[in-house]
Amino acid sequence: MATATTNGPKTRVALDGVPETLLWTLYHRAMEARRPDAVLDDPMGVELLDGIDYPFERRFGKADMGSAQGQALRARTFDEQIRAFLHEHPDGTVVALGEGLETQFWRVDNGLVTWLSVDLPEIVELRGRLLPDEARVHPVAASALDETWMDQVDPARGVIVTAQGLLMYLQPSDVRALIARCAERFPNGSLVLDAVPRWFSAQTVKGRVKTREGYVAPPMPWGMDASERWKLHGTHPNIVEIDDLALVPGRGFFYTKIAPHAHLIPLVRNRRPSITVVRFGPGADAADAADGGAGASPPGAG
Repeated sequence: MATATTNGPKTRVALDGVPETLLWTLYHRAMEARRPDAVLDDPMGVELLDGIDYPFERRFGKADMGSAQGQALRARTFDEQIRAFLHEHPDGTVVALGEGLETQFWRVDNGLVTWLSVDLPEIVELRGRLLPDEARVHPVAASALDETWMDQVDPARGVIVTAQGLLMYLQPSDVRALIARCAERFPNGSLVLDAVPRWFSAQTVKGRVKTREGYVAPPMPWGMDASERWKLHGTHPNIVEIDDLALVPGRGFFYTKIAPHAHLIPLVRNRRPSITVVRFGPGADAADAADGGAGASPPGAG
């Protein structure tokens, strides 16, 4: 089994702004994975946490196990979508946008998947120092908004794009444009994304989301209430289906009885973070072919 390349002295990591949030996510996910009754099996994440020289507790505070479990269950919900995709497309392509120090590949790898990890150059360099090399994992040093990464994706064997903990940090117009380009470039593919509700987005923009230790969450200018997901249809005509994903069940009353059913509870469903899967159709070219080339010039015309 592959292990993180963090043996010996700890690796010092210094990040700020949005890139620093990858450490917050790793901290909470790994603290949950360390528990004997963990809801997420993530030994690579635990190794990473132990091998990084960073004042996690002093910066973020003592890990709240409710938040830690929430982070882990979010990751597991994404994991299950990828596993379902790989069941149908064993040698398909997963594109992980803004992956940070997520260790998802090692949790879901089926031995055949091709994995593109798209992130900012400094994060790709950090992943290269901390995580093992894998022949089927291809790092791409680029912003998710830089469409050149799309040229490296072969959709022929199926493709799923994930945007976990990313889109909320983008401007709304950029989010719509990214979704539209994915719908256009990856026919019959899908995009799995998460979003914070509008009220939470507004609080971050005002700098009001902070810990007692003084850590202030970066602004999250894009927020989407779960009931608004239907609006994503308008971003591109090749979007054929949009589903609200329930959080997988966890441990304890809240994560077994409330969180997995939050989308059904009127007072809660629009105040919670949401996970959405956007599915794409075959595209205009395939549709024209299926219709026998309707609208095209007849043979011999012109």
